[in-house]
Amino acid sequence: MSSNNAKERSVITDLGLAPEGHLKIDWASAHMPVLNRIKAQFETEQPFKGLKVAISLHLEAKTAYLAKVVKAGGAEVAITGSNPLSTQDDVCAALVEDGITVFAKYNPSPEEYKELLIKTLETAPDLIIDDGGDLVSILHAERQDLLANVRGGAEETTTGILRLKAMEKDGQLKFPMVAVNDAFCKYLFDNRYGTGQSAWDGINRTTNLVVAGKTVVVAGYGWCGKGVAMRAKGLGANVVVTEIDAIKAVEAYMDGFHVMPMSEAAKIGDFFVTVTGNRDVITGEHYKVMKDGAILSNAGHFDVEVNKPELEALAVSIRTVRRNIVEYQLADGRKFYILAEGRLVNLAAGDGHPAEIMDMTFALQAMSLKYVNDEYKEIGSKVVNVPYELDEQVARFKLESLGIGIDSLSAEQKAYLDSWTEH
Repeated sequence: MSSNNAKERSVITDLGLAPEGHLKIDWASAHMPVLNRIKAQFETEQPFKGLKVAISLHLEAKTAYLAKVVKAGGAEVAITGSNPLSTQDDVCAALVEDGITVFAKYNPSPEEYKELLIKTLETAPDLIIDDGGDLVSILHAERQDLLANVRGGAEETTTGILRLKAMEKDGQLKFPMVAVNDAFCKYLFDNRYGTGQSAWDGINRTTNLVVAGKTVVVAGYGWCGKGVAMRAKGLGANVVVTEIDAIKAVEAYMDGFHVMPMSEAAKIGDFFVTVTGNRDVITGEHYKVMKDGAILSNAGHFDVEVNKPELEALAVSIRTVRRNIVEYQLADGRKFYILAEGRLVNLAAGDGHPAEIMDMTFALQAMSLKYVNDEYKEIGSKVVNVPYELDEQVARFKLESLGIGIDSLSAEQKAYLDSWTEH
């Protein structure tokens, strides 16, 4: 698609913001060597020539570079945001100048946000990259007229994969989706180190308060929760983990953290970070026992983990006291603070995961998109894992970019491992 066509079709805030967006994208791409390598391959191979790709991801610089990589593979790309507060308007403008159709703006109303998703789908994509399952959900529930062209896609998040598997279980999923979130090079690094660092980047830059010596309550000890707890410990916090999974609770305990129910943790927490992917993790019963000054944040996909309506019902005063901080004062004088409206604190109040981390994740996205395009007829309408050879290839590309070599098995070692008689 030409730049002029992209400008005519796009819905963004201000094309004049493009220069700053280009600088952000250039900075990110300079720190994404794996994706650079894949871009060079795509430019030669043109795996998406003649195809349309719709993308819904947190629309900031690293995502923008992924869109450019997919475009380099011959695709006509349309992109939208996957969260109202994580879209960066200058990045959107830069993408439009680069010939990519953009339907996104920072902080749209709920109605506008959904309309932007629908406009992205109305480009009639052959392939989809989704984050949280919104594009796929709308396609199946509301815009089935657009299903026929879709060959398949890739999903970024735990939340999205849960939705996809529910659709598959109910026999409703109409095309294959690759569970990128479940790849080793995604959850081991993106979820753990990416979320761990970026969540605290968002919290620290927003609050400008010390973490050392305070009690941090981390709700959920999946890979994201592990990262958030690890980084909180590194900042000098006393860390409490809440869990519903007995195995993960034991793991948190053996990692050196206190483990207790949220009803108990609510009494002692200074900072709260929810990373469960579920709703109502912190509710009215917890607000009743929380300390004055408690700071509540979320690093899960949707803004339902911290129950805002129940807090609003208890509050006698609500005011914004600092960018991305809303204060709720209760009748007894206690004040609680919710960061970034309870949305993803690392993106709504920060720049998201480090570029070097997203380098691996978005390399997986690009390679998974090529995989599903090549194999969609054989895969069928189901959720599938990223093939291990693609996962390992991303890791090898990463090691090579770092100048790190590793050992390989000798023929004798392979024979030994494959035998049940040798010892």
